[in-house]
Amino acid sequence: MGFFTADLCDIFSKKTEVLGPDFNSYGGSKKFKGEAITVKLDKNNRDLATLLKENNGLGKVVIVDVDMQYYAVVGDNLMKFAYENKYEGIIVNGYVRDTVTTKEFDIGLLAKGTCPRKYIPMQDAQINVPVIIDGVEINPGDYVYVDPDGIVISKEKLV
Repeated sequence: MGFFTADLCDIFSKKTEVLGPDFNSYGGSKKFKGEAITVKLDKNNRDLATLLKENNGLGKVVIVDVDMQYYAVVGDNLMKFAYENKYEGIIVNGYVRDTVTTKEFDIGLLAKGTCPRKYIPMQDAQINVPVIIDGVEINPGDYVYVDPDGIVISKEKLV
């Protein structure tokens, strides 16, 4: 994959924003890029699971915002759905679980941390709405670039 986030920030400094440093990698791929699909959850991941199961994710990165609530919203089952439907990666402003297994899937998974529990009662999600993470507004269709140095967001495709 022909990009490095540091180079993108140098070359396109006025076109890039960077998410904070407190994301950890829990997926098999450490470098990925794609067009953003945004998801706003209220703890329960039912609608996220449906999105990952039923849509072609080729060239797409799912950005999930759960306002840092301490419930896992991605685990091995959702990673399997994402992998089978060819998503490039998932970035969670919150928590994940089953991380021994999630690392076996060759897609990216970044999150703020881990939590063993999930939220059971069903709650609706909002899909393809603007989300704000670490002070950066991310809109559906923005471009996401990830490598071990960080997460870069751009309103336009850079590479």
